[in-house]
Amino acid sequence: MPISAAKFDPTAVDVRADDSLLHVVMADGRELSVPLEWFPRLRDATPEQRGHWRFIGRGKGIHWPDVDEDISVEGLLRIS
Repeated sequence: MPISAAKFDPTAVDVRADDSLLHVVMADGRELSVPLEWFPRLRDATPEQRGHWRFIGRGKGIHWPDVDEDISVEGLLRIS
C-alpha cells in the first residue's frame, strides 16, 4: 500500500488576530498561532488596525498598512 507524502504549502490563505495571538491559516490546512508580543506594532494596534491587512507576494507575506508592518509566512515558520 503506497504512502502519500503530505505536501506543505507555506502560503497564507487567511489571517486574524485577537488580543494576544496572531493566527495564520495556510493553504495546506495548517494554522499557525504566534504571540502578538513578537510584533509590537501589531500588539499596540487597535483591533480595527489589526483587521486591516492584505497579502503580499501571493500569500507569502502579510502587510498591515495602518501600522506599516510586514510579516513573511516563512519567517513565522522559522521562529515558531
